[in-house]
Amino acid sequence: MNPSPKHKKVGLFFGSFNPIHVGHLIIANAMLHNSDLDEVWFVVSPQNPFKERRTLLADHHRMQMVRRAIDDNYRLRACDVEFHLPIPSYTCVTLAELSERYPDYQFCLIMGGDNLAGFHRWRNYQYILDNYQIFVYPRPRFEDNPFAGHPHVTIVDVPMMDISSSYIRSQIALKHSVQYLLTEPVYEYLTEMHFYE
Repeated sequence: MNPSPKHKKVGLFFGSFNPIHVGHLIIANAMLHNSDLDEVWFVVSPQNPFKERRTLLADHHRMQMVRRAIDDNYRLRACDVEFHLPIPSYTCVTLAELSERYPDYQFCLIMGGDNLAGFHRWRNYQYILDNYQIFVYPRPRFEDNPFAGHPHVTIVDVPMMDISSSYIRSQIALKHSVQYLLTEPVYEYLTEMHFYE
């Protein structure tokens, strides 16, 4: 039975998803089953302040890949809210926008241990830390973290993986197979469009 909107707890999984891969989906699924989240929204970012835009596929292509990847799971959702906000996108602005749009939803952040390690560099990070719950999945080489003991930070039991979108892009450029690193619909879309070649 789906929870009513006013009780819905949503984890926001931010990323470029360039492209979305099975690692992202494993993390999202583990978050749903190892926490009290009702849904996970993939927030596709037009520009990460710490990354160069020139490496990104067009926004609509990355959004299309996310939609295809999660189409069979009603608890996962693609979110394009940042496409309509100033660039570069900042999480604090996105959280404010979503909280205004959906006042009865409780939004939380999902991030890797590597992002938590650099969390002090985020705009208005203290406000986010004080007002939003953060669910953290482990990442290789980022076991210890000064924020890990904060009452709003929860470390979730998620398989530790070292799959990255940049690795997938590099393998495609080398004409190596990435078939099992992507869902079949995403793999077919990438192949058909000749992305990253």
